[in-house]
Amino acid sequence: MAGNSGLLATVATMANSFRHGLWSTAIFAAVAFAYPAHAQQNQPITILHAAHLLDVQAGALISPGEVLVRGERIAEAGRTVTHPAGATTVDLGQATLMPGLIDAHVHLFLHPGDEDMQTVRESVPERTILAALAAREDLMAGFTAERDMGTEGAGSADTAVRDAINHGLIPGPRLRISGNAISILGGHEDAIHFNPDEHISSNADYANSTDELIATIRRQIKAGADNIKIYETGRDQGGPDGRLHTPFQFTESQLTAAIDEAGRQGIPVAVHATGEPGTLYAAKAGVASIDHAYQISDETMRVMREKKIFAVPTFTVSEYFAAHSSTSAGMEAEQTLITLHNAEFKRQLAAGVPMAVGSDVGPFPHGTQARELELMVQNGMSAADVLRADLLHGARLLNWADSIGQLKPGFYADVIAIDGNPLQDISAVARVRFVMKNGIIYRRP
Repeated sequence: MAGNSGLLATVATMANSFRHGLWSTAIFAAVAFAYPAHAQQNQPITILHAAHLLDVQAGALISPGEVLVRGERIAEAGRTVTHPAGATTVDLGQATLMPGLIDAHVHLFLHPGDEDMQTVRESVPERTILAALAAREDLMAGFTAERDMGTEGAGSADTAVRDAINHGLIPGPRLRISGNAISILGGHEDAIHFNPDEHISSNADYANSTDELIATIRRQIKAGADNIKIYETGRDQGGPDGRLHTPFQFTESQLTAAIDEAGRQGIPVAVHATGEPGTLYAAKAGVASIDHAYQISDETMRVMREKKIFAVPTFTVSEYFAAHSSTSAGMEAEQTLITLHNAEFKRQLAAGVPMAVGSDVGPFPHGTQARELELMVQNGMSAADVLRADLLHGARLLNWADSIGQLKPGFYADVIAIDGNPLQDISAVARVRFVMKNGIIYRRP
C-alpha cells in the first residue's frame, strides 16, 4: 500500500477540491495530458497565415490563405483577411489550411487487441481513462469532430468524456455520442463467443420488442446520448457464393418506431448494417446513416439516394484486421470481405449513394484514421469528393452543418494545417502540423 500513497493523496486532494468547487483545478494537476497551457490563456484574436487554403465546396485551393479567428469562431477567411491591432499571427509557411477533419464512426472505448476480452477484463473506469487518451490522440491527428458509435459495454461513460471535453477539462474532438449500441438477445455483440452459462454481459443494450426499443432509447437519451446506434444485422456469415448472409435484427416497423421516438427529441438514429434485408429496412425507415454497408441492393441504393441517407464504408478497420489476423484463414476471410466491399462501393458510387467518412477506429490505433480517406480515393472517389464527404457530409450527419466542416465566417474555429495539397495527394491529410479547435491551439510546428 505504501506505493499507492502518492496516488491516494492526489485522489484525496481532488475530492476535497471538488467539494470546494475547484474540480477543474484538481483535474489539471492530476492528469498527465492536461489541457495545453496556451488553451488556458485568452486568445481573443488570431490570424492564421499559410501558402494555401482549402475551399471544400469548390474543391480548390486558394493561395495564399488566411483565417481570422475571434474567440471560438471564424470571422474571416480567404486570400487575405483584416489584421486588427494586437492580433496574434501564426505563420504556417508552405502548409495548407483546411477545416478540422471529421470521423463519423469511432470507438473511443476500444483499443487494438482482443476486443471481446478487453471489454471483459477492463473496468469501466479504466476504459474511460483510455477513452480520454484516445480522444486526445484523435484531436492531435486533426480530427476536431467525431461521432462515437458505441462504448461497447461501457454504457453512458462516453457522456463523461464528451462533457469533460466540452467543459475544457481534457482535450478532444467535439463529440456526438451513443452510449451502448442497441441489439437483441443473441444478436451482434451479445458475447456470442463465450460460454452462455457464464452469462458474460453483452456489449450492447438489449431490446427485444418495439416497446423495449423505445424504452431503451429513452434511457440512453436520459443518460446523455445525442445519437442512437442500432445493430440491424448480425452475425454475418460468408456463403459459398462469395456473398454475405446477414440476418436482420429489427423489422422496418420497429426501426420506424425507434426513429420516431428519437426524432421526437431531435436525435438521429444510425445503424450498423452490412447487407440485406436489414439495410433496406433501415433505409425505408429513414435512418441517418447505414454504417459498413458492405452489400446493398439496387432498391436500397435508390432509397438512400432519394432520402439522402449516408453510407459510411469503414474500410480501414477491415484493412487492419486483414493485416493483423492471427490465422491464415482469418486473413483470407478478411481479404474476401475487402474484395466484396470494394466492388460494392463502386456500385454505390455509380448509383449516387451519399457518402460520409467513418473509419471504425478503436480496434486499430487512434490518431491513424486519416487512412480512411486514402482508401476511399483508392476505391474510386476523387480526392475532392472524399473531402466533401468528410467535411460537408460529416458535418451534416453530426448535425453541425452550420457550424463545422468549412472555413467560413461564423463557423467554429476548427482549423488544421497539413503539408501538401490534399486535392492532388489525399495522403496529405495524415501530415498534420497544426491543430486548432474552438479557437484554441493544441498543436503547432
